[in-house]
Amino acid sequence: MIRVVLPTHLRALARIGGETTLDVDGRATQRSVLDALEAAYPMLRGTIRDHVTQQRRPFVRFFACERDLSHEPPDAPLPDAVATGAEPLLIVGAIAGG
Repeated sequence: MIRVVLPTHLRALARIGGETTLDVDGRATQRSVLDALEAAYPMLRGTIRDHVTQQRRPFVRFFACERDLSHEPPDAPLPDAVATGAEPLLIVGAIAGG
């Protein structure tokens, strides 16, 4: 089970109270986690990654194990602590401005 924490506005959209847990087929990667997340919560399709290109939206970041994973390839394995459910994958809405 992969643990995922979403930003407040996406939790409200998906009607998730806190973190969610997902069953991921195969290796735990950003792509496999997002595929499972969008399958479980179809209303999130297009909010975290583009519908067509499947690329991460510009103001969305991924963190796990105190590391920014936002620029990792989507098929790179997530840290073992995330894959085993010991640590959550944090999906964060970045804030821009001064």
